[in-house]
Amino acid sequence: MSFIDYYKVLGVERDATQADIRKAFRRLAKQYHPDTNKGDPQAQERFQEINEANAVLSDPDKRKRYDEYGEHWAHAEEYEAQRRQYEQQYGGGAQGPYGSYGGFSGRGFGGFDFGGFGDFTRSEGNTGGFSDFFEQLFGGARSRQHRQSAPRGQDYEAELHLTLRDAYESHKQILTINGHQLRVTIPAGVADGQRLRLRGHGGEAPQGGTKGDLYITFRIESDPTFTRIANDLAITLPLSVTTAVLGGEVTAPTLTGNVRLKVNPGTQPDSKVRLRGKGMPIYRHDGSYGDLIVTYSITIPTSLTTRQRELYEALQREEG
Repeated sequence: MSFIDYYKVLGVERDATQADIRKAFRRLAKQYHPDTNKGDPQAQERFQEINEANAVLSDPDKRKRYDEYGEHWAHAEEYEAQRRQYEQQYGGGAQGPYGSYGGFSGRGFGGFDFGGFGDFTRSEGNTGGFSDFFEQLFGGARSRQHRQSAPRGQDYEAELHLTLRDAYESHKQILTINGHQLRVTIPAGVADGQRLRLRGHGGEAPQGGTKGDLYITFRIESDPTFTRIANDLAITLPLSVTTAVLGGEVTAPTLTGNVRLKVNPGTQPDSKVRLRGKGMPIYRHDGSYGDLIVTYSITIPTSLTTRQRELYEALQREEG
């Protein structure tokens, strides 16, 4: 995963005071708390990032090391020891586990060809999830001995643009990496901003270690008909005045075809109907779908035939 900028996560400047950091954390934690975003994996991931950023930036000592060493702040002492070891063995500017020791610069891209994938940028980080600080808390960090003996290659990132209908069904895309084709399955229900990790398809590692990973970020384009709300979809459906008053049937679009809806007599403007299971597939939950929320809008005619005007005038007289 790419380097997480804790200052950007909290939306504060690098010279922010501790009071600024506390204020930003409380506001964002309330906004993205799982209790208020049930079933939203993106909000849960954002909440984790916010907590991680606060845990580091609210501690003066950790923040100082983070400002100096960035993503490797938790291993500052180890980094310095490795730097001295590599300098003794290979001389100044040698490539270490985190790239060149002269400024954390990684290796170049080589000949990547991503076809229609859009912008292609290099990730600045080498971690496989959140930062090493939280990996240690949850038992996911590798041992120091392993990190020293098997440095990882540079991670790479690309963006893949999909329509909402593309995201509705699982399908395959083909990338070309250094002349080799890679078939990637895009799971149904991916959300805008969600990332897919392809292990071992990043840069070559210095000193013969493990290759880096490739991360694909999905960008879901806006749809002219449907608005996506987590796993639900929403549409606005116009009703004529007579259908709203007398009831009837209307046709509503879904991502799998049109459906007929019964309209109750006396339907009011902005009334909502929920169609269960007609929303987006729930990511990694086969057979589970969100809902389609239909909002009725009453269409007032702007031009009438002579007969229609007579009828409306008769109705008006009848109403007194």
